[in-house]
Amino acid sequence: MAASTHTVTNQVPPLVGYDVFSSDRALTEGVERHSAPALVDETRAELTALGRIAGSAEAQEWGALANENPPRLRTHDRYGNRIDEVDFHPAWHQLLGRAVSAGLTDAWGRPGGHLRRAAGFLVWTQAEAGNGCPVSMTHAAVPALRTDPELAAEWEPRLTSHRYEPGLRPAAEKAGALFGMGMTEKQGGSDVRANTTSARPLDADGEYLLTGHKWFCSAPMCDGFLVLAQAPGGLTCFLVPRVLADGTRNVFLVQRLKDKLGNRSNASSEVEFDGTWARRVGEEGRGVRTIIEMVAATRLDCVVGSAALMRQSVAQAVHHTTYRSAFGGELIDKPLMRNVLADLALESEAATTLALRLAAAYDSVQNDDAGADQERAFLRLAVPAAKYWVTKRCTPVAAEALECLGGNGYVEESGMPRLLRESPLNSIWEGSGNVQALDVLRALQREPEAMNAFLREIGKARGADHRLDGAIKALLTELADLTGIEARARRLVERMALVLQGSLLVRWAPSEVADAFCASRLGGDWGTAFGTLPHTLDLASVVDRARPVG
Repeated sequence: MAASTHTVTNQVPPLVGYDVFSSDRALTEGVERHSAPALVDETRAELTALGRIAGSAEAQEWGALANENPPRLRTHDRYGNRIDEVDFHPAWHQLLGRAVSAGLTDAWGRPGGHLRRAAGFLVWTQAEAGNGCPVSMTHAAVPALRTDPELAAEWEPRLTSHRYEPGLRPAAEKAGALFGMGMTEKQGGSDVRANTTSARPLDADGEYLLTGHKWFCSAPMCDGFLVLAQAPGGLTCFLVPRVLADGTRNVFLVQRLKDKLGNRSNASSEVEFDGTWARRVGEEGRGVRTIIEMVAATRLDCVVGSAALMRQSVAQAVHHTTYRSAFGGELIDKPLMRNVLADLALESEAATTLALRLAAAYDSVQNDDAGADQERAFLRLAVPAAKYWVTKRCTPVAAEALECLGGNGYVEESGMPRLLRESPLNSIWEGSGNVQALDVLRALQREPEAMNAFLREIGKARGADHRLDGAIKALLTELADLTGIEARARRLVERMALVLQGSLLVRWAPSEVADAFCASRLGGDWGTAFGTLPHTLDLASVVDRARPVG
């Protein structure tokens, strides 16, 4: 007979068996807002199917197993031959296979592709974030490859395929392929112009042999990699296939896998090139220019990925407090907890709304719409500003959401520690905060059309909220004074991102959401921690909107 003390009460059921897409009102409304009318039904059906899988018990188990059983490096086979292979748990292949089959590497060639893919990426990242690394790089490699029509014709159909085929074989024998990248080196980090990996030309046009060490090479079991190396004409972009056309393995020496804070399901490595065959992508000496659109695309994925982590953190916090009782009632009904949840929900919705706006701009540019030049200029400033700010907000949101679960949130079984460990990654990957802030300054100083496009975007909401109008005026004042601009770059970029988010919410979000955001983030009626919103706001409606069921 069980002891009475073992009776379990007041414990929260797991958030499982729900549709991650359809239960996210900010996401569903954003997709409908930005989709072409003829694509709305198809897109909704596609994302609903993915959302149901992402919220299933099976997918949640895949995510847990892939992180509990991280990849293992095998440098040699039993006979002593160098093989440089990474073994993954079967759950990893299930996750990555679902991502590919859902079209998360296929944005560039289908109608509304960037919006649909970004929304899908936001949904699937909530099941498990690590597989997003090869998915993102594969997607982002397409514009770089298009600088060489011959390479694009060969590789783009493989990268945009909805077929996942793991294993090291010649890419020509596979129905689908994945790409990684190797940019940074131990002596340079983000300063890729300091790279020392050398590229020696061969007699055949466009072919080289690479020698050097890459400090971070993500997803080493991919079929190809874009890398930067010093050719005779300067820093140049190259395509390094993992397996050569004749079936032999390229020289791709995996020295070790990184032991990372989070993102543990994904393999990040150090690799050595020693006479490694490569094909030039773009012109010699123009490596950064060739790779820049890939960088922009992966930076957008950092924004989307952080929005996903924030959304899942908020969903877990709202779900827990809905079912957990304390001090005579449900936690969600306690005024102070409601304030915390509403504050977190504002951060999440602002991130999602901004991410989808950027994805829609990519579609406009891709389609060469009437406003494509305007959207291209807008993206030049909005992407690094959003990457700076949204990724910075991810960690405090995840930490506060974890605290909403109390001690339950601090144990691994809740899933919250995994979200917290993952949360800093997107702020570091593809250029940390200072890199993004300095990139914004570069655009301000060299590309006036970018600033004009940015101001036109936020100007669409002028007159709708006096706090937003005041924030825009203050931003213009700050932009007019370039004294000490580098030292205050973070302050400036933060203001730009907040004003942009505020303008989007004023135009599109429910009044209670826009009001709370403008009062706190733009009007200054806010503390320095979450849960310090003005008590006079309609916080109950903000929290109810964030519920992960409905």
